[in-house]
Amino acid sequence: MSSPSFGQPVEERPAAQASGKLGNQTASQLLGDAIAQVQRVIVGQEHMVEQLMVALLAQGHCLLEGVPGVAKTLAVRSFATVVGGDFARIQFTPDLVPSDIVGTRIYRASQESFDVELGPIFVNFLLADEINRAPAKVQAAMLEAMAEKQVSIGGTTYPVPQPFIVIATQNPIESEGVYPLPEAQRDRFLLKVDVPYPAGNEEFEILRRMSVDPPSSQAVLNPQMILQLQRQAEEIFVHNLVAEYIVRLVLATRTPAEFNLPDLTSVIQIGCSPRATLGLVAAARALALIHGRDYVLPTDVQSVAKDVMAHRIVLGFDAVADNIAPAQVIERIVAMVPPPTPVWNQQSGPNHQTSPGRSVPSANTYTAPPAPYQQPVPNMPNQPDFS
Repeated sequence: MSSPSFGQPVEERPAAQASGKLGNQTASQLLGDAIAQVQRVIVGQEHMVEQLMVALLAQGHCLLEGVPGVAKTLAVRSFATVVGGDFARIQFTPDLVPSDIVGTRIYRASQESFDVELGPIFVNFLLADEINRAPAKVQAAMLEAMAEKQVSIGGTTYPVPQPFIVIATQNPIESEGVYPLPEAQRDRFLLKVDVPYPAGNEEFEILRRMSVDPPSSQAVLNPQMILQLQRQAEEIFVHNLVAEYIVRLVLATRTPAEFNLPDLTSVIQIGCSPRATLGLVAAARALALIHGRDYVLPTDVQSVAKDVMAHRIVLGFDAVADNIAPAQVIERIVAMVPPPTPVWNQQSGPNHQTSPGRSVPSANTYTAPPAPYQQPVPNMPNQPDFS
């Protein structure tokens, strides 16, 4: 049987027990326990912690942006403890050089030869603290490792451990002595998460919890389990109409007028790259697995759209002068581009539980967007062929 959608067809998908994989509910419970362990240390910031897990399952990298003291570094350290694996932290400073990150060749006089000393980047979890305090040459030293999962030193290529994730933090409020990430490197991060101040009740809980005996987190996962969960996330079912919805969201950042958003034409100077399309699919699949589903809903795409797309667009000069944030632009696009509507099968119960082995709505149970939004997209059929 051929499938019109992404991922393996539900009917052909082997049972979890037969392939040794974790069931969706078991994986969801395991991931929930891992997130709960991080929440023992981090008060609030549920969105940030969940997005860290999304980036890990989607095999992407995450950029955290927030003012000092909102527990960005503590969250990453606690997250690395919970998921297991090797962890390293690099404090970026203006005098850092690329060899401090990736490693260098060292001459051994006793052997009359060069040895390669690998840098701290060869770990499962790398925390690049205050990445915007280092010059562009140092920031670019991580590009090969982030994109190709390898580092070249002295003509030899060294693969980084698997799984591998870079979590970078940056401070948005200072302009002296910082080097903002260029657009090309921001595009390499799957997610960019804004970390806000905690609420009043959360601030009180921080005071109560951290002022006497700070709690610690315990390991829940290990690298082998993470690799298994990453493969499981890749097999999450994506319906053709959901995939078309993702493409329309990305195209709306490039040609807003074609999606009834003419006011954004002068606001957006450069739209999202195709990495945003792939990132939306990967992040939505990871979020669906966290929630215990083996299929992606349009709400999954909407939940990750701002973090995946906002840092990939470049606003025009007037929009920057008017203090328009990229996240506001993405929120408007998500609000205006209509998603397909899931229609559940009749055998679904009140909690949308279907019969075993068929937990995904059938191919014709998504309704297309309203007629005004069904203009053909270039190089893409307007109506998928389900035959």
